[in-house]
Amino acid sequence: MTRRASSALCAILLALSLCGCSVGGTPAPASSAADGHGSSTPRSPQATPSAPGALQHVVVIVEENKPASSIIGNPAAPYLNGLARSFAYASDYSAITHPSLPNYLALTSGTTAGITSDCNPPGGSCLVTGPNLARALDDAGRNWRMYAESMPAPCTTTNTALYAVKHNPFLYFPDVTADQAFCRSHDVPYDRLAADLATTTSLPDLAFISPNLCDDMHDCSVAHGDAWLQENVPRILESPAFTRQRSLLVVTFDEGDATDNAVPCVFAGSAARAHTVAGQPYTHYSLLRTIEDAWGLPPLTADVAAAAPMTALLR
Repeated sequence: MTRRASSALCAILLALSLCGCSVGGTPAPASSAADGHGSSTPRSPQATPSAPGALQHVVVIVEENKPASSIIGNPAAPYLNGLARSFAYASDYSAITHPSLPNYLALTSGTTAGITSDCNPPGGSCLVTGPNLARALDDAGRNWRMYAESMPAPCTTTNTALYAVKHNPFLYFPDVTADQAFCRSHDVPYDRLAADLATTTSLPDLAFISPNLCDDMHDCSVAHGDAWLQENVPRILESPAFTRQRSLLVVTFDEGDATDNAVPCVFAGSAARAHTVAGQPYTHYSLLRTIEDAWGLPPLTADVAAAAPMTALLR
């Protein structure tokens, strides 16, 4: 099956589920019904936005190496499928290339910088010296933080059994790493997130989350990764930033597989449209463009400027 045919099939199946129908004509379960594995379909929180029309916070979770065809409709991923049904799903969303690192760089700098491997910094050929989202946010007076699960200490540039530097794109920007104190305050282990979720002011404007190599489905199963999302995502959606402000959670994947680079992308939280399937073609550059547009930031690169913003998924 081609990537576009697969994406179209996913959109049809999701649309049928949203209208309460199924392919065989048997009524589908209501969106509030239990969704298997003891999980329930998440419900859209009733937020009281402090500034209608603006995004207060964006939280991005990047999972690993799964095309949309292996996630959407897969009974091993009931929680993520529940998010897609309850909130907004982009049914034709693609990664930029292979392998992992260039996609992470595309999400955060608008370019792959000519990098075609999963190289580790430091290294002159493995750095992005041009514009990046960290610098753009700093220049605009907005704050950000990278949360890397199983990273042993802030700004760690060596791999461990569960932590992969290639999934921590901010360490490839000299703007971040040149000042170690700055880096240590912004590029932190995932454990820091719990405290930052406590108030609307402690959670940064942008929170970029990389689960570890097991929890992101890279080394472990889809079911394991979905269980991690079920345990961790509600803490985000139930935080003050999401229940009191207009905030957005994005769950996507860095890349698909060798034959299909269309990946899942779900918008959730108080800023996401409910029960929406958007069939327009989007890429990682579209997600970056959406974040830039929400905060009045100029596009980092021509590729981002040419990408369609994902406004159809926002309320």
